[in-house]
Parts: sequence; structure tokens; C-alpha cells
Amino acid sequence: MDTPTLSYFISAITFYYIAFQIVKLGFNVIMTSKKTKRRRLPLPPGPKPLPIIGNVFELGPKPHRSFASLAKVYGPLMSLRLGSVTTIIVSSSDVAKEMFLKNDQPLSSTRTIPNSVTAGDHHKLTMSWLPVSPKWRSFRKITTFHLLSPQRLDACSGLRQAKVQQLYEYVLECSRTGQAVDIGKAAFTTSLNLLSKLFFSLELANHTSDKSQEFKELIWNIMEDIGKPNYADYFPCLKYFDPSGIRRRLACSFEKLIEVFQVIIRQRLSLSSSGTNDHNNDVLDVLLDLYQQKELSMEEINHLLVDIFDAGTDTTSSTFEWAMAELIKNPRMMETAQAEIKLILGKDLHIQESDIPKLPYLRAIIKETLRLHPPTVFLLPRKADADVELYGYTVPKNAQILVNLWALGRDPKVWENPDVFSPERFLGCDIDVKGRNFGLLPFGAGRRICPGMNLAYRMLTLMLATLLQSFDWKLPNEMNPQNLDMDEKFGIALQKTKPLQIIPLSKD
Repeated sequence: MDTPTLSYFISAITFYYIAFQIVKLGFNVIMTSKKTKRRRLPLPPGPKPLPIIGNVFELGPKPHRSFASLAKVYGPLMSLRLGSVTTIIVSSSDVAKEMFLKNDQPLSSTRTIPNSVTAGDHHKLTMSWLPVSPKWRSFRKITTFHLLSPQRLDACSGLRQAKVQQLYEYVLECSRTGQAVDIGKAAFTTSLNLLSKLFFSLELANHTSDKSQEFKELIWNIMEDIGKPNYADYFPCLKYFDPSGIRRRLACSFEKLIEVFQVIIRQRLSLSSSGTNDHNNDVLDVLLDLYQQKELSMEEINHLLVDIFDAGTDTTSSTFEWAMAELIKNPRMMETAQAEIKLILGKDLHIQESDIPKLPYLRAIIKETLRLHPPTVFLLPRKADADVELYGYTVPKNAQILVNLWALGRDPKVWENPDVFSPERFLGCDIDVKGRNFGLLPFGAGRRICPGMNLAYRMLTLMLATLLQSFDWKLPNEMNPQNLDMDEKFGIALQKTKPLQIIPLSKD
């Protein structure tokens, strides 16, 4: 065979071999695709969606309750179509356990970003909404190790004691005059001043001024607008128009809160440049050092402070208000807690943080409040990075995942008489709030767990112990405790619709 013929023959054989391999590869891809389709598990069950709008009308004014009711029909893992968004709802501890232990990475790396938090590019500047990334890890490290580390929290125990002492003195004065205390406002002012003293070495409000109420309303507006159902989230074409005005309102609220921080920051930078800064390396000094080292921009500092002051004031004060409301409705439980405190401390000593571990019933009250009234009703929405198998179903890529903490705390498979406030259920057991018991996840779980959890828990227990140790409480106008309004208004956190106002009676 001559050389040209041999060359032609080899080329032909090579061509047909390559063609055969391509056809074979294509056949395998088709067969694999068919097998995958056959094997792919179905979506979780859920109510049949309407054309275009899907299940939007299923939300109602209180989506956590609507979803919990639907879960009784369709199961603890449920799918809904909210406009064009496939949404998966987790409503039981079993599903939450499988999600966090087996699928935390593909179901926690990315957030579904509400249109509202794109105001001021908030979603790009804060740890809460960033995807897991080097920037997110840097923010997490700064928050965990520089701002809210166990060492810093231990070092500022005296500061917490001082803020709670101010709360005690305010309530004592109210008891002398017979004035009712707005419990939510008093707890908010205490939490606000603790954070502002810790971060800025100054107080932003006091118990007798209207300033704390203005802050409370501003921060509640932020929490409400972020949590509020928004048609712009369900229909992408509406994002540019912001038909409900939520993004515009939130941008305005962000600007007001950031301006408060900027006044303080400008004063601090001025003091630093003149060499007269004497704030003993508070948190703002740490943040400004990171700014000087170009590890944080000023915009990132602003939005980090927005997140921390939102989460550290409103959620803590609303949880405290719910705890006091439950005790007012259950006076026997209040008496039991007061008797425990008296047994351990007597009546003359002011309670210290170091005394809290000796008070199991008090800690049980806090846990039971967090079970029935979690600081956030849903964990911030997640987005699936890929198709994920969960609880025998498929969570499709890009689906939004909502964990209904309100429903987890009422899971009848975990909690006996789940709708009844009963601190006794936590006595003699090791259930905690640190993300290891999946029927009780008030601060989340996994790598997205709330970094402010320890500070919030310390403040809640110390405030509650102080007000129960020093005072008895009654409703105004001889109102029957069983008639106390326990209705709630919906946002990221649940607040009481009617603020709890009760009269302190000094034990002195």
C-alpha cells in the first residue's frame, strides 16, 4: 500500500473512531439524563399553585402561622410557588436536623436576597446577606473574634451589670410613683445603651426620654420592612418599580440610622487626629483600626453597625417582653422563679451573672420563651446551590428555603402540649439554644448561626432575674391576667401588638 493510500486509510479509521466515540458519548448522556429524570425525587408536596401568581394568596398577614397550618395538611417539608419563586418550607425538627447535619453547605452558602435589602447595597455590605465567600469569612471573623468574642463579653460583664442596674433604678422609681412600665421599651433602652456603651463608649438614650422610643420605632420599621412579604420578590419584573415602596422606605431608615453612627464616627476620627482619643479600645476603635488597615470600608462599617444594632436591640427586647407577658399570665410560674432566686441569694444581694447557672427554673423560662416566641420567626432565606435530596424529596437548584422557627417550637413530635407555656419541660434535661437541638433553634444553626447569641442570652437572663428578684408585678386597672392580649405583629421578629405595660411593686 503506497504512502498516500495508507495515510488516507489511517485518516478514515481515525475519523470513524472519533465519530463512533461521539455517538457513544451522546447516547450515554441521553441514557444518563433519562435515568436521572427517572430517579429524581419529586418536589415536596404543597397546595396547587394558581397560574402566574402561584401560592401568594396562601401567605396571609402572618405567614408563619399560615405555613404551619399548611404543614399540617401537606407535611413538614412543603413546596409553594410564590409568583415565579419555588419556595421550600421546613416545619419540623426532623427535617431541620437532616438539613443542618447533612446539607448545611449546599443549603446555606447563598441567600435569597429580598428586594428590600438591596437598598443602599445593604446585601453586598453585610455578613447577614453575603454568600459564603472570602469576604463573608472575613466579616464573620471580625464579628466573632473582634466584636463579640467570649473574651470581650467576659470583660464587659461589669458594663452589663451597670446597664441592668440603671433598668432597676428606673423601675424602682416607677414603683414609688405607681407608674406602669412599658416593658418592651425599658428592655430596648437597656439593650441599646449596652450596645452603644460597648461599641461607642456612650449612651444613645435614657429611660425617661423619648429618644429610645424613636430608636425603637426606627429599628422596628427596618425589621418589619425586611420581613414583610413583597410582590417585588415574587415577580422579578417588579423589582425595578418597587410597587409597595418597601425598598424606598428601607433606604430612608438605613440613612437615618447610619447618620447617627456617622456623627459618632466623625467625632471619634476628629479626636484621634488630635491625639485626644481616650476610649480604651472600644469596638469602634477596633473597627476604625480595621478601616485604616483597609480591611473594612466605611460603608461596610456603617452596614455592619446597622445589622448589629437591629439584631441586638429589637429581638432581645421583644423576647424579654414576651417572657414577662407569659409570667404575668402565669403568676404561679413567676412566684416559682422568685422563690428560686430568694433561696439562692436571699433578698439583699443584687444578682450577678455568675449566679445565673444556679437558677435552673429562671433559665428554663428563657428557653421556653425562645421556644414559643423565637427572636426571628424564619431564619433568613437561603438558596439551594444545587439539586439537594432532603427528607425523601428534591429541593431544586435556586429554590428559596425558609425554616419556620415558630413551627419548630410547636412540633408535636418533639414537644408535649406544644402550645402551652411550661418552663418545667426544660428542667432536668440538657436541651440548649446553641443550635444542637433541632426543635429549638432561636439563633439558627450551622455556620450561619447568630454570632450575637451569647450576648443576647446573657442580657435576657440578667434582666429577667433582676426584675423578678426586686419586684412583684400587676396589670393596671385590676385587669385579669387571663385577658392579657397576646396578639403579635409580623416582621423579622414578632412584637406584641399591644405593648406590655405593668405596674412594679417594690419588695423593699
